[in-house]
Amino acid sequence: MTSSCGCRLMEIDDAIQGAQVPTAFLYPASGAEKPEHFGPYSLDVALEAPPADGAYPLVVVSHGHSGTPWAYRELAKHLALSGFVVALPAHTGNTRLDNTLAGTAANLANRPRHLTLVIDAALADATLAPHIARDGVAVIGHSIGGYTALAAAGGIAWSGPYERKNSSAQPEPVTVTPDPRIKSLVLLNPATFWFIAGSLRPVDLPILLRTGEKDDITPIEHAHKIIEGVARPALVEHKDIAGAGHFAFMSKFPPEMTRPNFKPSQDPEGFDRESIQAEFFADVTGFLKRTLCATPGTA
Repeated sequence: MTSSCGCRLMEIDDAIQGAQVPTAFLYPASGAEKPEHFGPYSLDVALEAPPADGAYPLVVVSHGHSGTPWAYRELAKHLALSGFVVALPAHTGNTRLDNTLAGTAANLANRPRHLTLVIDAALADATLAPHIARDGVAVIGHSIGGYTALAAAGGIAWSGPYERKNSSAQPEPVTVTPDPRIKSLVLLNPATFWFIAGSLRPVDLPILLRTGEKDDITPIEHAHKIIEGVARPALVEHKDIAGAGHFAFMSKFPPEMTRPNFKPSQDPEGFDRESIQAEFFADVTGFLKRTLCATPGTA
């Protein structure tokens, strides 16, 4: 593992949405880490430090509804120290700070496009681009971030009955341009409401799928829809985590945010999300190393 985690912050323009997509990149670096605050979240990183020598696979993390990429900060840092460049975009219009597009067809179209814009920005950045391997990109998606990953990988999404702001809307296909650079997916308690029979057949790549036994938001049926719906079910590696809830794969929240009325900070009785972190991180890291062609740390 690399000894230092660099952090580079960008504002990526989405001309179609008419908005900026705030994105952090964590990467193997040369430089001293120190605590940095990103809203209420703290992480030891070397801000704007030079990347370490080598070319590393790119991984993009898609957060959940009304969420933040910093809720996955410990996984992201682990991956950076293991030899990956990790992009953490905030899906403007569906974040903890701006949730104005929640439940709309526009949000379903924006999210996958954000992934492509982030990949484009990384590969055009003078600092990061020389250190990013060009053999393919992985996407990690939690909840609606799982939808985002599947749609960007070719899944055909439909809007309509799940639009909270227009419950009488008729289903229509969501305009998404698949990104052929995406070579593998990690799906964490993914939401699949917007995929119908046949929608996932174009998705033909390796998938690491992790679900929580006690997930009451996107229960096991969502995983079954993916396994039964993709082009090659044999490429899906699924494990259902005993006792885990919908938010089990997120980092622990700061003490001031950990309270019963803030559901993402809570685990089902008798379960502690920290108890699965080591195995979970190892599973994700191993899967990404197997499925992205480049060997982390080599040019």
